[in-house]
Amino acid sequence: MTDVTSAKSPRRHHWRRDLVELAALFTAVAVADAVANTIVHGPDGPYLLAVSAVALIATAAFHTWWARRHSHAPPTASASGTHTGGGPHKGETVLWRMRTTVRDEPGSLAALCTALAHLHVDILTLQTHPLADGTVDEFLLRAPASLQAAALTREVAAAGGTGTWTERADAHDLVDTPTRVLGLATRTALDAAELPLALRQLLGRCTIHSLPAVSPTGRPTGATAPVEGVLEDGETVMRLRDPNGGAITIERPYLPFTPTEFARARALVELDARLGPRIPRSQDVLTLPEGNEITVRRADQGDLEAARAMHERCSDRTLGLRYHGPVGDAGRYLNHLLSPRFGRTLAVETASGRLVALGHLLWDGDETEVALIVEDDWQRRGIGSELLNRLVGLALEAGCESVYAVTQSSNTGMVAAMRGLHLPLDYQIEEGTLVITARLNGIPAPRPQQQAGRAGR
Repeated sequence: MTDVTSAKSPRRHHWRRDLVELAALFTAVAVADAVANTIVHGPDGPYLLAVSAVALIATAAFHTWWARRHSHAPPTASASGTHTGGGPHKGETVLWRMRTTVRDEPGSLAALCTALAHLHVDILTLQTHPLADGTVDEFLLRAPASLQAAALTREVAAAGGTGTWTERADAHDLVDTPTRVLGLATRTALDAAELPLALRQLLGRCTIHSLPAVSPTGRPTGATAPVEGVLEDGETVMRLRDPNGGAITIERPYLPFTPTEFARARALVELDARLGPRIPRSQDVLTLPEGNEITVRRADQGDLEAARAMHERCSDRTLGLRYHGPVGDAGRYLNHLLSPRFGRTLAVETASGRLVALGHLLWDGDETEVALIVEDDWQRRGIGSELLNRLVGLALEAGCESVYAVTQSSNTGMVAAMRGLHLPLDYQIEEGTLVITARLNGIPAPRPQQQAGRAGR
């Protein structure tokens, strides 16, 4: 009603406004005439005219100064829409990953977001994992550096979140989930050895064990899993059927797996099964100091017969230093070691195509082992050091924090090769067995062209 009245008022009363304006015009003319007569006919007319001009100029100058000052003034708190008692955090911030369970009902997520906003926490990404009796919400948050994990958990619990888990994140977590999953699928498609690493990056901090159906000595292990996989032990253990036989067991005691994570892991394993055995076929040709050329390439179970032939040419001492057991059992481990499911293997071939050395990078739960064997006639030529450097490069690409080698204290060649890495080393000796651990923290992963350049020397 108010809007309608105000819209019609100018049309109904326009003659009144015109009458007022006409009266004001006549009044102004009369006043101007009186002032003019006073100035012209008065004794102080010229002086009064000069004073009036100065007063008008001063007034105009003051008005100009006032307008410019207020047009450049910063907006007030009320004009800018911010509250003087609070506002967004402008200091240092950190990234957090947070997962919490809320009731599956309208408003539960809104209450959680309101609590985060109260702490000046910015939500960068959000994933939802539906459950039978609720929803698991997974956040990537940017929070003030002064905010403690306990305070964050307390506010989330007050807003209805249960089973809250928090962990510091980094810039790698800023990649959205679909892009990250597609990248992991691509890596798995190119290299079968990437599957355990892809599963670990997909599921966060977890322990992955590949259990073969047959042990290296040829005995059935009994390791198996349902075709569709299964969640066990309060959904903290995931078992999937390995396409190569046996089972892949994934453990994450600190945080149960959700059905969504289970489906993603199963999809990666199914992709690996459909593509079958595969390894990158790239290779590098090196020239040894004496002039002989050798080729370094990835190896797999297709090299089993060539590896066995190399074993037959190796001395008992060389086999004993490598396998730490009966020399007659050395060949039984080759099928396991050459499987891309348990790590990555590099082979060295001569110009005639004969296999003379193997280097293994083996996934051992949360740790990574390196192992070397070089045929006797080709030792002391730098082949072991070259293989070890390349294996460390592969470990860096895989995101490993350290690598370790198990040997005997009398194996001076392996000790020298580890020292040649020029990395921080830890030594442990127990009953003649020497474990050397090289820490890789803070070392950038080498690019392919860097590794190829080193190989050409």
